[in-house]
Amino acid sequence: MDSEVKKEKVLEENPAPFDVAQFIVTVLDSKKAKNISLLHVEKQTVIADYFIICTGNSRTQIKSLADEVEYRMSSEGIEPLHVEGGRGDSWILLDYGSVIVHVFGSESREFYNLEKLYDGTTEQDISSLITED
Repeated sequence: MDSEVKKEKVLEENPAPFDVAQFIVTVLDSKKAKNISLLHVEKQTVIADYFIICTGNSRTQIKSLADEVEYRMSSEGIEPLHVEGGRGDSWILLDYGSVIVHVFGSESREFYNLEKLYDGTTEQDISSLITED
C-alpha cells in the first residue's frame, strides 16, 4: 500500500491567471499571511497580469509563506519561473509568469510600497477568499 496520500488538484489544467492568483491568495491566507492584496497590473506592465502582495510577521514566516506557495503550486503541476530571495530575507518574490507573488516583511513592504508604485491598478476583491482572524 502506498502510504502517501495523493491530494486532488484544485486548479484545472491550463488555469486562467485569475484562477491561479485566487488559489495563491487562499494558500497565503491559510498560512496566516497579513494584508494580502491582489492587484490586476496587466495594463500597467507587460511582466504579469496579477501581483499578489502580502506581509509575514517574521523572516521565518516570510520563508514559510513562500515555501507553502511553492509546495502547493508544485502539487498543481506549476513551478515558478524564477524565485528571488530566500532564507533570512525580508522579501521573497515568486514568479509564475502571469502571476507574481511578493512576500514581504512589514518594513520592506512599507519601503517598496508596490501598491503606490502601481497606483493605477485595480485591486481585486478577495474578501470571499480571506478568513477572519
